[in-house]
Amino acid sequence: MTDAGPKRDHNEDTYVDRPDIGLWAVADGAGGHESGELAAAMLRDALQTMPPGLLEPELTTEAVARIQSVHRALREEAARRGPYSLLAATVVVLVGSDNHYVCLWAGDARAYLLRDGKLQQLTRDHSLVQELIEAGVISREQAATHPRANIITRAVGADEQDVALDRIEGILREGDLFLLCCDGVFKTLSDDALTRLLATERRGSPADAVIRAAVAANASDNVTAVTIDVI
Repeated sequence: MTDAGPKRDHNEDTYVDRPDIGLWAVADGAGGHESGELAAAMLRDALQTMPPGLLEPELTTEAVARIQSVHRALREEAARRGPYSLLAATVVVLVGSDNHYVCLWAGDARAYLLRDGKLQQLTRDHSLVQELIEAGVISREQAATHPRANIITRAVGADEQDVALDRIEGILREGDLFLLCCDGVFKTLSDDALTRLLATERRGSPADAVIRAAVAANASDNVTAVTIDVI
């Protein structure tokens, strides 16, 4: 589910839901209204049209290749528009095949895993405040209200020739529940709130419950969530 949120008049987020091939993603656009929407939409379209029949590691390899292709296309379009143009998006992708998963990301879109009632953040934010946390300059609590909390240090379409996608992988277990979400979600809802929502709503629609809660909490940004239940 995705929602513009109560304080925005447009939505630069989008998502991919391909359970038929075992691929899911959330993309969050940056660079302004039309530019952010375009960047996120190009990522969505590239991943949404992945062909069936691919198995690991071909599925992950193809997803990476398509993200890199979008990265180059966004840089070319930004160059065409002028020296101060930016078309970029953060992205997080989950690929699941048999009993194995791979998570890829750039930026501060996140992946979480709820396992045995405990919520674990799988991704590490590519953001200024994350670097400040790791340097011991600020606490995690201070990061939420830091004046530069919106500064990301990596994105699809940004300055580098190729986008560096971080990667984590692991074993799937029956009963696992994954959450992919944009920064508007985790900046609005605490880990405790996310854990409670995912655990209590998993028999219904946990992604919908997360977004409804974020909107009710007066989220200041677009909010998007995708949940994947391992059965």
